[in-house]
Amino acid sequence: MRKRLSRTAAVGISAIAAVCLASPAAATPPPVLFSISQVPGVIAPSQSTHPDASRYARAHPGAVPPGVNDFTCVPSATHPRPVILLHGTDSSAYSDYAAIGPYLADAGFCVYALNYGSAPGARTFGTEDIPTSAGQLGVFVDEVRRSSGATEVDLVGYSQGATVSRYYTNRLGGADAVKRWVGLASPSYGGTLYGLVPLAELIPGSMDLAKTVLPAEVVSTALWQQSQGSPLLEGLNNPSDTVPGVEYTTISSRVDEVIQPLSNAGLRGPGATNLVISDLCPVNQSGHFRMPYDDFAIALVHSALDPGAGVTAPCTAVPLGAGILEMVIAENS
Repeated sequence: MRKRLSRTAAVGISAIAAVCLASPAAATPPPVLFSISQVPGVIAPSQSTHPDASRYARAHPGAVPPGVNDFTCVPSATHPRPVILLHGTDSSAYSDYAAIGPYLADAGFCVYALNYGSAPGARTFGTEDIPTSAGQLGVFVDEVRRSSGATEVDLVGYSQGATVSRYYTNRLGGADAVKRWVGLASPSYGGTLYGLVPLAELIPGSMDLAKTVLPAEVVSTALWQQSQGSPLLEGLNNPSDTVPGVEYTTISSRVDEVIQPLSNAGLRGPGATNLVISDLCPVNQSGHFRMPYDDFAIALVHSALDPGAGVTAPCTAVPLGAGILEMVIAENS
């Protein structure tokens, strides 16, 4: 899901609450006419923190982490499937994968990443209609398969990227091309927008009206499609949230700032493995925004992609709330 932590977020949350309490008539937002994708190709340095990557991404549009989107890469016998990385909401491949991308490339994978779902003229990605973004991913998967000669790929999605990649896999015929799917901080059954979505659901029409009165940078089409109980997620998860032939792994946190309760992150269908960071490493309290830069979570991603590699995740202490203030400052500096 991964919503940018902007100064207007507090205003937006207050507005949602006001809408929820106003018992408004139903309203329908205008349709989205265009959605843009991009294959980033400006090689940039790796980063060790999400705030640093976010700052760099805003100053360097089209940046891609080192080792990512090398279309001359030839998959090895050890790692025969390319790995495609999908970023979160209001973000980019560089912002969310400037650590995981280089890590996987150094481990011997052919690694690719797509910027998807941008409105015309926007500076970030992952804001527009999710099925459309999943279609953009499908085109990119075909391009990666052609260039690499691989018949299958593995997908890693962070936050909204998990939903986009699962929609492609489960609903657009992607299962024939996908062997392993990994969802990091996956909003499988939706986010609650800090607890306000359940309140809004009690009042008919409030969710639709909220989309028409809040600033675009606070509420986007994709964000609402990922909210708990949304029609998109209801359709994606029924009759099953998995499809045969694909190995699914979710990696989640009990203290995720966006996806609560924990049961909203895991998958329930056949072929799913659900990992919880603090259950495996009790001293690690990484939340939603820190996960793609947490060494333990990154090692879990590696292990999900290559179960036979014998990867040992480093279990070190991470305090509750680590990185949140730094992310707020980075998004507004």
